[in-house]
Amino acid sequence: MHSFSRLLEQNYTTVLEQNVNILWQQCAVILRDNLTPSVYNTWFASLEPVEFIDHRLVLRVKSQFVAEYIEENYIDLLGKTIRRVFGNETCLEYRVLVDSTSGAATTYPSDGGTSSAVRTLPGMPAPVQAWDTQLNPNYTFQSFIQGETNKLARTAGMAIAKEPGKTVFNPLFIYGGSGVGKTHLANAIGNQIAQQNPSLRVLYVSANTFKLQFQEAFNQNKIPEFLLFYQSVDVLILDDIQFFSGLKGTQDTFFHIFNYLHQMRKQLILTSDRSPIQLRDVEDRLLTRFKWGLPVEIQRPDLELRKQILKDKVHRDGMQLSEDIINYIARNACENIRDIEGVLASLMAYSTLMNSEIDMALTEQVVSRVVVVAPKVVDISDVMGAVCEHTGISEQAIQSHSRQHDVLQARQMFIYLSKNLTEHSLADIGNCMGHRSHTTILHAFNTIKQQLEYDKVLKHELQLLEYELKR
Repeated sequence: MHSFSRLLEQNYTTVLEQNVNILWQQCAVILRDNLTPSVYNTWFASLEPVEFIDHRLVLRVKSQFVAEYIEENYIDLLGKTIRRVFGNETCLEYRVLVDSTSGAATTYPSDGGTSSAVRTLPGMPAPVQAWDTQLNPNYTFQSFIQGETNKLARTAGMAIAKEPGKTVFNPLFIYGGSGVGKTHLANAIGNQIAQQNPSLRVLYVSANTFKLQFQEAFNQNKIPEFLLFYQSVDVLILDDIQFFSGLKGTQDTFFHIFNYLHQMRKQLILTSDRSPIQLRDVEDRLLTRFKWGLPVEIQRPDLELRKQILKDKVHRDGMQLSEDIINYIARNACENIRDIEGVLASLMAYSTLMNSEIDMALTEQVVSRVVVVAPKVVDISDVMGAVCEHTGISEQAIQSHSRQHDVLQARQMFIYLSKNLTEHSLADIGNCMGHRSHTTILHAFNTIKQQLEYDKVLKHELQLLEYELKR
């Protein structure tokens, strides 16, 4: 009887696998009945079943943004629909095409409508096989783009991932402003350790969650159990430790946990929005320990790193953006990585909802709503560089006293643009031109201004240069 039941189950699964398209159409009917036409057509009409094997349904989506939007807003309905049609044990994954040429794709597991946040009081340590790391699987070293502003932190993190608890970087104290990648790097270290050392208990927890757990343990007289749980951890990642400020009981308890784990050569990774010496209302004995290992700063990403991050995210999300659009976003979304992610998410949303290509006009509109776009300040050096590149005349030649026509024209173009686009005086411009007088510079400016009234080619060239300088 048992063998027959197993055979029946296997045959039923085979039938499901062979008829995945038919079953998905049943799901589509249910979804259409429960959603407005606009919502269904925008987010669900393009979903395609790829395979259904071992209770795992894989759906092809146009981009990671679409998958994340469905997960955040409609996963309860989608999950219930899939389990109703495919069976209660069905789990969902999304497949995103990241390279149309090679056909390379990335698969993302569905959250199933559940949250990975720690909401309950830790109990006795779970077996390693059942241990929940609370790590974000999308935060890896592969997706953490290295630049000059984060190179040291990433290098230290990779060393720790290879030998957790055995390097001098214990604790690793990562600090920096909001949105620069501290949480990403901390999770990347944890994910790498968990992958290479399945027998180790790796745990990610925010300082706020730790505080709430401690308060619950205190109220229930379960502090010993709380300590036992955290002392069983092999790699503890504590995020945003600045929120311990002023919490004496929480600090005292963490002090004992820190001491035990450090003495047992377990790895500690801490993050904060400021360095240890800048933390306020934190006990000196804790601050001293925070500096035992390596305090390392992740600075605001520079322009080159912002471009690299943009290109990586665009590639992984299956988007296509021109170099001009990437440069524009990188120059204006300059405070942190979250600004960049916000701009890209908004661009994808606008493009999807409006069914339009992402062009510069849409980009400028979206960027202005996500970040404050300050007018670009043009300097004399910017003008000189642009004129030299456009005309092919060297800076030395423009500053010389040559009366050659092409040199004279380039010199006058520089003077005209410098007066119109910069805040420098005529005297400043004259000094940049080999200490020419105020009168000479004004004469050159008026000459080219008159020439613009009839020379359409020159007018077009100056308009083009002005546009490039203001971008």
